[in-house]
Amino acid sequence: MSLDSLRDLYVEELKDIYSAEKQLLKALPKMAKRAESPELQQAFREHHDVTQKQVERLDQIFESLGKRASGKKCKGMEGLIEEGQELIEEEGEPAVIDAGLIAAAQRVEHYEIAVYGTLKTYARILGDGDAAGLLEETLEEEKETDEKLNQIAESLNLEAEGAGEDGEEGGDTEQSSSGSRRGGANRRR
Repeated sequence: MSLDSLRDLYVEELKDIYSAEKQLLKALPKMAKRAESPELQQAFREHHDVTQKQVERLDQIFESLGKRASGKKCKGMEGLIEEGQELIEEEGEPAVIDAGLIAAAQRVEHYEIAVYGTLKTYARILGDGDAAGLLEETLEEEKETDEKLNQIAESLNLEAEGAGEDGEEGGDTEQSSSGSRRGGANRRR
């Protein structure tokens, strides 16, 4: 397809995120199965259900545009999921693996937040208020999921910090500018 208008770009980006969500639907059950924390397992299961609803919203948008949802593979999500798959296959302390799973999931959420924010703007500019509303709903769900992962990470990161230390204190915990401990992408902002 030639990208000759914002509408062309909008449809291509919709296809990309549709592929991303379909890939995520396959990955989330694997992440839930690998997670040790019951709270994290539940968060992944709940996000699977939410993701299914997001795919349905995208189907609505494609239908309103008279376009097919398929035809493009999201390479960005493919890479993020591959990184998460590597983590799923790792051996190690359960709390550390859980902290890594949260970091991987938050990379996915941040990717989705960026895409849905852009798509909502495109829809609004193109005068498609219905689609903009559906995309806003999904954007808010992605932000809520990210925040939920932040909350779970607060306790799991501390647990991971003490894992495998054989009684030694600490580890190499970084301090943020606010002085709070952080671990990877899953810290409060």
